[in-house]
Amino acid sequence: MPTLADVAARAAVSKATASRALSRPELVAPDTAERVFSAARELGFVPSRVARQLARGTSGIVALVVPTLDNSFFTPIIAGAQARAGEADLQLTVAVHPLEDIAELGAFERLSRQVDGFILVAPRGGDDVVHGAGAFKPTVLVDRELAGLTSVVADTATAFGSLIDRFIVDGHSRLAYIGGPEGSWQDRQRTAAVRNAAAGRAELLVLGPLPSTFAAGVGVAAEIVDGRATAVLPYATAIGLGLMFALRSTAHRDVGVTVSSERMIVESLGLADVPAIDVDGEELGRVAMDRLLDALAPAGAPPSADRLTVPVRWPNAR
Repeated sequence: MPTLADVAARAAVSKATASRALSRPELVAPDTAERVFSAARELGFVPSRVARQLARGTSGIVALVVPTLDNSFFTPIIAGAQARAGEADLQLTVAVHPLEDIAELGAFERLSRQVDGFILVAPRGGDDVVHGAGAFKPTVLVDRELAGLTSVVADTATAFGSLIDRFIVDGHSRLAYIGGPEGSWQDRQRTAAVRNAAAGRAELLVLGPLPSTFAAGVGVAAEIVDGRATAVLPYATAIGLGLMFALRSTAHRDVGVTVSSERMIVESLGLADVPAIDVDGEELGRVAMDRLLDALAPAGAPPSADRLTVPVRWPNAR
């Protein structure tokens, strides 16, 4: 297998010049670069991507950071970001950092030495901690807004408000919203949207904060029944599934409650006239990676502190 030294010898240049010509051809004379390229082609030499990245002072690796692996909402985001990273010849690594305590920044800083940039999903972290994490490398924040950081946000708040409106139009006068994890930025947006949509039109029971788990949905069923809500909008699919399970148990099977969910869940359970929300997590991940790639481009500027909103569909809304 030909080596860089073989290419340098054939092109009659030093090994350092050959490396520079292959990784940063703009830094050598055009005729020198052409001699090195010709030698590489003749010998069948393929430059190492890792070596090329190191020559540029980069790793070729980007990190997508999530607070937990228990929430299935993050899975398609990872898939979308990974697909886009692959198209750009970058390696995506996934790391778990809740970023709920300033002490976590030590581990985050160690990770930052190994990657070129971050896609950061930090729904519950304090503003100061998230700002600190975003200061190490170019960073794009997902599903949260924070001054000074570029963000890509799924517009679920608008969708949640629209589904509350749908419930009211369908004749529901006692509604419930089951909130998400404590401190969640998206939960604050959704809570405000559903309160706004129900104001002066229907009674609204707001429960939570709760973790985004099946068990949380099961545990809140009695409060839904006691509150006499006839339509429920849960923060997360797992909560909704737990609630559906509990409401179909022996104790509550005669209670008629409509629980919104994802379109896939609604269709697979054969639920008629149940409004659904579709968040395209893969698109969210791809868009976030696109923004990060812009920031990492050699001639690019640092990421701008702005927000990009990804629309959310509710296909069976009226």
